[in-house]
Amino acid sequence: MTIHKKGQAHWEGDIKRGKGTVSTESGALKQQPYGFNTRFEGVPGTNPEELIGAAHAACFSMALSLMLGEEGYTAESIDTTADVSLDKTEGGFAITKIALTSTVKVPGADSAKFDQIIQKAKAGCPVSQLMKAEITLDYKLN
Repeated sequence: MTIHKKGQAHWEGDIKRGKGTVSTESGALKQQPYGFNTRFEGVPGTNPEELIGAAHAACFSMALSLMLGEEGYTAESIDTTADVSLDKTEGGFAITKIALTSTVKVPGADSAKFDQIIQKAKAGCPVSQLMKAEITLDYKLN
């Protein structure tokens, strides 16, 4: 079974003065503005890196929930942030690192078992599998 989800982008103009919008098939994002200034200058709007970060944080949290469930645990809460690093390289720009930080509340979880589960979720998350960048994980089990 293959599931298809779509994101769309529209761009007009050159790289510095141009502008664009991104949208999702679901309507969660609808013509959200993006551009050089939202990516590099802190102007309100979105950028590819924060969208990747949101997707990675969401995917990792869902993968962790699944894998906890497979071991008989139910998370009361999973709060994850993905800090995406965009660096200038010899070839231009590259996403070089994604730092996942997660605070997880799982009643009755064994720390050693939880460590195995969360590391498995980091590796098994479909978005993690997509990335060439270094992915780190820091977490706190409550």
